[in-house]
Amino acid sequence: MGIKNDIKNSDIAKILHKIGFLVEIYESDHSNATFKARSYKRASDVIASLSSNIYEIYMKDGLDGLLQIPSVGKAIASKIEEFITTGKIHYFEKLKSKTSVNIDEFYNLEGIGISPKTIKVLHNNLGIKDLSELQNALLEGRLRNIPGFTRRKEETILKKIQLFKKGIGRYLLGDVYPLVKQIESRLSNIDGVTKAIAAGSFRRMKETIGDIDYIVSSDNPEKVMDYFVTMPEVEEILGKGQSKTFVRLNNGMDADLLVVPEESFGSALQYFTGSKEHGVAMRKIALAKHLHLNEWGVFDNYQNRIAGSTEEQVYQVLDLDWIPPEIRENAGEIELAIKGINGLPKLIQYDNLKGDLQVHSNSTDGTVSIEEMALTAKDKFGLEYIALTDHTKSLKLTKGLDEKQLLDQANRIEEINDKIRYGQEYTQQHIRNEQGSEASIQGNFRVLSAAEANIMKDGSLDISNNILDKLDLVGAAIHSSFTQPIEVQTERLVKAAQNPSVDIIFHPTGRLINKREGYCVNIGKLVEAAKDTDTVLEIDSYYDRLDLKDEYVRMAIQNNVRLVIDSDAHHPVHFAFLKFGIAQARRGWAEKSDVLNTLPVDTLLESLK
Repeated sequence: MGIKNDIKNSDIAKILHKIGFLVEIYESDHSNATFKARSYKRASDVIASLSSNIYEIYMKDGLDGLLQIPSVGKAIASKIEEFITTGKIHYFEKLKSKTSVNIDEFYNLEGIGISPKTIKVLHNNLGIKDLSELQNALLEGRLRNIPGFTRRKEETILKKIQLFKKGIGRYLLGDVYPLVKQIESRLSNIDGVTKAIAAGSFRRMKETIGDIDYIVSSDNPEKVMDYFVTMPEVEEILGKGQSKTFVRLNNGMDADLLVVPEESFGSALQYFTGSKEHGVAMRKIALAKHLHLNEWGVFDNYQNRIAGSTEEQVYQVLDLDWIPPEIRENAGEIELAIKGINGLPKLIQYDNLKGDLQVHSNSTDGTVSIEEMALTAKDKFGLEYIALTDHTKSLKLTKGLDEKQLLDQANRIEEINDKIRYGQEYTQQHIRNEQGSEASIQGNFRVLSAAEANIMKDGSLDISNNILDKLDLVGAAIHSSFTQPIEVQTERLVKAAQNPSVDIIFHPTGRLINKREGYCVNIGKLVEAAKDTDTVLEIDSYYDRLDLKDEYVRMAIQNNVRLVIDSDAHHPVHFAFLKFGIAQARRGWAEKSDVLNTLPVDTLLESLK
């Protein structure tokens, strides 16, 4: 066997997702095609989020190790093994050979609602093979001649494609975060490097990142740059100078490195963190004080450096308080930072959350048990409580729970809480940790009974209030009928907020970054309704949602509407996404007091409707 030792989880996740896509196209006549395709896609999602390296799992435990991965059965495990040992999957090659369609272009469109079945219909009727041919057909109005397609559907598809193409070249923060931090760590560990930080929009924790800037302090720049260009993550050297180097990473992203002496590190970090507008405003303040600010320091008119080793120095010499990177957008933060005003918000900190109020289990579309989610939340992320918010009955694809199942789950959760309360350990058949040994949840931890109730087309919920009222808390969200007019869509959310059983509106605008803009909603009216009804709005931390947007977070805070920050976890590793939701809250100027799940569990529950 010629085992490949450079296999990445993302490589396997991508090929499994493509298999699922092709199964939907070419095996759609088989009765189990939908289930089969979904199995491949679910395994793909799990592997993409897996904290352990799948190659290392296989090398340690072989096929048996792969079978321990959630959602990986024998058929999928054998294909993963084939890919690791040969670099190919015969079944995938066989499916690809059946089509002239450019799968690499089209499978990315699935996330914006252009399904494999749609691609098959368009290929069979119009011979469309790639994205440009599809866009031309849309512009020429040819799709409306196919049964099931209308002019309105053409416009919707075209709009989605344009949004998708607009996002090309922008990387989701959560997708690149591990890679960026890995390189930052590599640079920090070079002998002679005193500091290394990833700056730019990454440091401001923006939703999407175009490229990455690394700022390094060292008295040996040549050594640092020589190391930088030989890192395994680097695909191509674009340029190399005395203090700057430019490369392209193997994920397609450009990365720039600036090496400066220690006395310039703070000014370089401030300069390259941005934003552009914030930087321009800072340089104007410097000029007004007869100073000059650039990446090398703050200088007087005689070119004497008077500050620059730390960011705090740079802001201080300009008579400003240090401004957190997340709010450096020239949106009023500089005016509040003027010394003596003491007006900058005390932003929520990354360790302030005590609980997570949107968590899913394998009772619906999650991947593991309630116990496993609870154990990870407590032991690995330091949380004190989670709310189990599985989907409800109208969402058939997620195996949504009906009234009886919700109550049964609530009883099960109470049993779990009793065992935690009285210090009873979970036995081997209840829960295992990552090493496969017995684990337990002990001490002060609580699982809340809850639900993610589906908001129907008319604004009602798919579960009756008398059942929902038996749960600890209730979230509600829209999952369908996204194209209704703004007045209708807004009324759906307002009606849900007015429901006395609904505590939280989950992912309020339904957007998926770079994939769909979300449904049309008058966010001002929703904020007003939330305030009037004491309904909480959620910041969904899942990094392709980050919903609410930062500007909507700020609007909610200005109107005294309370927020929660949730992971929307469907797998234990998803709790790590909470950092992105906290960053979103910080960029919306949220303080700890604005976010309810910074409270202890009993205080939280007393604060709800």
